[in-house]
Amino acid sequence: MATYFVYMLKSLKDEKFYTGHTADLKKRLKQHNSGMVRSTKARRPFELVYWESCGTRSEAMKRERQLKSFRHDVKIELVRSFKRI
Repeated sequence: MATYFVYMLKSLKDEKFYTGHTADLKKRLKQHNSGMVRSTKARRPFELVYWESCGTRSEAMKRERQLKSFRHDVKIELVRSFKRI
């Protein structure tokens, strides 16, 4: 069974966050930074600032919706408290 991730990127251009889900974090970050994703093309480059694994795509999509609903200050605190491995 595949593992899915929900992730947050931070634009180094405008410092805004982008939230999404994927089965391959490295590949997806590369797509964002190479301009292959229309919704983020103009805001490149990005850095990966937060991620968490989910058991299913459905769980990842549900968590993505939840993260997108957070206020900007809550997202900043979430990223600040994130422990990268």
